Amino acid sequence: MRHRHIALIALLSLGLLAGAFAWARQETPNVPAHRFFHVQLGASEEQPVSGRLLLFVSAAAAAKAQSRQGVVTEVDANPFHPTQTSIAAGEVDRLVPGQVIDIDADHLAFPAGWSKLPPGDYVVQAVLDVHHNYNYLGRSAGDIESGVVTVHLPDSAVPTLTLDKTVPAADPWALPDSAPEAMRQAVAAAHEHSQLVDFVSPALSAFWGRPIHMLGHVLLPPDYQAGGGKRYPTVYFTHGFTGNNDRLVRPMAYVQAAMASGRMPPMIWVFLDESSATGTHEFADSVNNGPWGQALTTELIPYLEAHYRMDADANGRFLNGHSSGGWATLWLQTRYPAIFGGTWSTSPDPSDFHDFTGPDLYAPHANVYHKPDGTPWPLVRDNGKVIGTFEQFAKMERVLGPYGGQMASFEWVFSPRGKDGRPEQMFNRDTGDVDPAVVAYWRDHYDIAYRLQNDWPALKPDLDGKIHLYVGTADTFYLDGAAHRLKAVLDGLHARAEFRFVPGRTHFNLYKEGDDPYALLTQISWAMYAVARPDSKLQPAVNHAP
Repeated sequence: MRHRHIALIALLSLGLLAGAFAWARQETPNVPAHRFFHVQLGASEEQPVSGRLLLFVSAAAAAKAQSRQGVVTEVDANPFHPTQTSIAAGEVDRLVPGQVIDIDADHLAFPAGWSKLPPGDYVVQAVLDVHHNYNYLGRSAGDIESGVVTVHLPDSAVPTLTLDKTVPAADPWALPDSAPEAMRQAVAAAHEHSQLVDFVSPALSAFWGRPIHMLGHVLLPPDYQAGGGKRYPTVYFTHGFTGNNDRLVRPMAYVQAAMASGRMPPMIWVFLDESSATGTHEFADSVNNGPWGQALTTELIPYLEAHYRMDADANGRFLNGHSSGGWATLWLQTRYPAIFGGTWSTSPDPSDFHDFTGPDLYAPHANVYHKPDGTPWPLVRDNGKVIGTFEQFAKMERVLGPYGGQMASFEWVFSPRGKDGRPEQMFNRDTGDVDPAVVAYWRDHYDIAYRLQNDWPALKPDLDGKIHLYVGTADTFYLDGAAHRLKAVLDGLHARAEFRFVPGRTHFNLYKEGDDPYALLTQISWAMYAVARPDSKLQPAVNHAP
């Protein structure tokens, strides 16, 4: 799930709007009822641009207090403090250099229209999301930003924001000047010992009608010799929500350094990119995203095993992923149990839809915004305090755009395709009401606990003993709840599985021990190696993490 993850409020009735307008005219006759901004494309741009125009506003005093030396250089959304920044949005088609358009910051806004902001000084910035991927990546290469402007609201003047700075592409292997020397060396070594995967999938290309690339990196162990005869166990690792191929560098660097120092056993690691224009495809075969599981297991893995000295059998193929990657690897292991020798899935997205980060999707009149007693369903917590609700995330996501958000991403994976060609929504974005017909489809196709419960006799010979799941008891997104339910199902089946509920750990510090941010990954690697090489006398060296 997105280590960042989003919304829109329902429109008022015409009668209430009329009353609000009348009040505004009586109290502040010179201020328009709606809050408008002028936005123009800088003259330095050479071509017309299109995309989703996002406006962000925060209270100036708070923004300056949180900035370096009181200078605000960026105003942006923060899913972990969803009401800290107000957002407005609108689609832009072929904006030409110098052209000025008006944006109504009350029309599509979160958490409310900007005319409802308390009087005061604010900092405002505009961003043109040219690839419609802000919901997933945030600002990315090619997006066009304005400078930060300080305004006083309400005011009869209409401020102008000029889009004049294009976000540059970043080198994923480049580190900031502040990075420790040990990390620099680890990244350089990972770069040297890794090879880019760029595989055009026949199955996915046939589904989409255009070439679809499966991306990743193959990281080779330090003693891997070209032309040698030694084979290695292989770990297939995938990232969580908001990850992509460029954001795999840090775990690659850690694994490289750990293998080089002997803290991890020598294995081939395949770091897989599971991002897409719709969010994370989770390597699931989907009527919306295409046959990603089929492409991985019948196309990419055979291709890799033909080009690298991998064990190429179930006892030498392992899975590891966190969050959305945790769900993906848990799904792959249970969907293709004879292909993989075990999954070590950490903090996976919900594996039992009786607890979908809290809400029971199967309950009569289920609602993901409000509990039966009317209180809001929390979605994000920190130190026991709720810092974001399901409703806030969903409605913020709707303003930020229709693609790539966490809630929409689930639907692109799990939902049936609607008559308009898009996935059917699991819940109503205005009310939070769950659609039981859509949930029934989710259950029959993607509820892992449901599948295990119903198909265990057929799955047991290839799956028993291969599921390893770790999650913190204070998981930031309440994902420990679904893990407990999955464990109960497997316990009821008398299945062999490992579940570890780590006391007090959250979504973001589950792997950390002392100064080592990936200590759990080291433990997992040795557990995998023991399956692949049960007679090995190799032991982990004692070293410090980079």
